Amino acid sequence: MKIGIIGCGKISNAYLECAGLFPGLEIVRLADLIPERARSQAEAFGVPRWGRVEELLGDGEVELVINLTIPAAHMEVNRAILNAGKHVFCEKPFALNREDGAGLLELARAKGLRLGSAPDTFLGEAQQTCRKLIDDGAIGEVIAATAFMAGHGPERWHPAPAFFYQPGGGPMFDMGPYYLTALVNLIGPMARVSGFAKTSFRERVAPAGPAAGTRIEVTTPTHYTGAVEFASGAVATVIMSFDIWAHRLPLLEVHGTKGSIEVPDPNATYGTPMIYTPESNIWQDVPLAYPTVYGDKYGRGVGVAEMAEAIMAGRPHRAGGELALHIVDAMQGFGEAAERGRAVEMMNAE
Repeated sequence: MKIGIIGCGKISNAYLECAGLFPGLEIVRLADLIPERARSQAEAFGVPRWGRVEELLGDGEVELVINLTIPAAHMEVNRAILNAGKHVFCEKPFALNREDGAGLLELARAKGLRLGSAPDTFLGEAQQTCRKLIDDGAIGEVIAATAFMAGHGPERWHPAPAFFYQPGGGPMFDMGPYYLTALVNLIGPMARVSGFAKTSFRERVAPAGPAAGTRIEVTTPTHYTGAVEFASGAVATVIMSFDIWAHRLPLLEVHGTKGSIEVPDPNATYGTPMIYTPESNIWQDVPLAYPTVYGDKYGRGVGVAEMAEAIMAGRPHRAGGELALHIVDAMQGFGEAAERGRAVEMMNAE
């Protein structure tokens, strides 16, 4: 399948590096608001054509477009790609609110096109092994989970970190998709969410790196503490924070009536799951059920490859728009719950 990429910033490296792992993908064109940035990436990765966004959208050879623009532009660019008659796979979040997300799904269906979205890390060997453990009854019925992402923001390393502190950024919309998607993959759909949100630092200053000294106004919450009730009745405790300097919290754990699973980093496809059962009385490593030959290189792009294969085979793809919309619904719900002081029902918990 012939692939184009819109947005040639930092995250494009990961997609371009991984594309060669999947023989069914061929990246043929790059585009960016700054054409020279597209040219630089095209030359670095051997992509034959580069240029402006409108040139990519008008390229009849491009069948599927990966949207790697900033979150605030995702909806507009996704809509333009679909209107150009091309399938789209978008970095997370594919929309900033449930209304826009539902509109994009409706447009894709009307045009007979596919809409996919990151994160696709749940398709990797680590999380799929954890899913198999749960499906096989290794920890019994799932009753609870914890999902903790805590750090002090991306301004230490990102070359242009300002958008992380605007609506569509913050820890919930930036990192929440990885953790919430992992929970849905392992436990099932969410029924309602509740929680609290705050902004602890009204201004950030990049301490080092390309953006060193840059002052950033913070206009979105940077710490969330919340809970999820799943349709199955299981409950999860969630912390998403850019305000915490250091911690010893686990990343993701799932607890059942017969034991517990420690899930590797949801922001990666690899890692070693661990399981605890009363019979063993210790935490034990779990051999990977679906090991790949790629190791830690099996990163961004697996969802695009699976989506392309599904399109050609005429079957549903797994990192799809419906799942992405469910995650956006929940992330928006956390903010609404914090504002209203009560739990928010998910619009479609199926």
